[in-house]
Amino acid sequence: MTVWELFKLDGKVAVVTGAARNLGYDMALALAEAGADLVITSRRLAEARAAADRIRGATGRGVLPVEMEVTVETQVEQMVETALAEYGRIDILVNNAGNVAKSTPETAPFERRALEAWSEVVAVNLTGVFLCSKHVVARAMKPARSGNIINIASTAGVVGKDRRQYWDTGMGGATLDYHAAKGGVISMTRDMAAYLAPDGIRANCISPGGFWRNQPPQFVERYNANVPMGRMGQDGKELKGAVVFLASEASSYVTGHNLVVDGGLTAW
Repeated sequence: MTVWELFKLDGKVAVVTGAARNLGYDMALALAEAGADLVITSRRLAEARAAADRIRGATGRGVLPVEMEVTVETQVEQMVETALAEYGRIDILVNNAGNVAKSTPETAPFERRALEAWSEVVAVNLTGVFLCSKHVVARAMKPARSGNIINIASTAGVVGKDRRQYWDTGMGGATLDYHAAKGGVISMTRDMAAYLAPDGIRANCISPGGFWRNQPPQFVERYNANVPMGRMGQDGKELKGAVVFLASEASSYVTGHNLVVDGGLTAW
């Protein structure tokens, strides 16, 4: 088998949550470009349909859009049943859906953080990964005795954040709940890998660093100063290779790994 063949996903079916935009869209597109058919989810069906049309037009692959809230177990169960009815299998699950509860410089500090904000962030970023993995494993991967779970965490789950980057920007900044949830995703991935390996299922994690989202210039300058490569991540390429590597036979002996994609931020 050549190295190019190792990266092919022909005949595979991938579910990507939160795939209507940004990194979720990039990863879904990459998997389709590598040959996989897709189920992509969003809380807004119109956005999922628009993304599906774009990916289908660019790749010619099957792309099924589904409206789903990852914190509602009945919706997760229905998504899995819909995927199986359409394709008969789920080989790859990318748990990308996540959020950062809106915050201000007054509400972001954890001594003033509202319980409701904490609960919302943990529910989407951590509980949502649990629910989607639970039902995909139970209905599709364990019966097939094969599968591949890729959880999207963050460098926020690896290191603390220097809040001085947010001074005078008007941004709320990093929150303790987001760091806690993403750290939980990394730890959960490692135990998933240990638990599921006897069933032929791999589980890995990707932890992106900061990506450019038109943030205030002073924040971008301060952030870049803390990155050895001197820049933020760029949409359209930075995670595409990472997700295809972990989804394919190119990483067949890799499980329980946290692949950090951060320009070296966590290296120093």
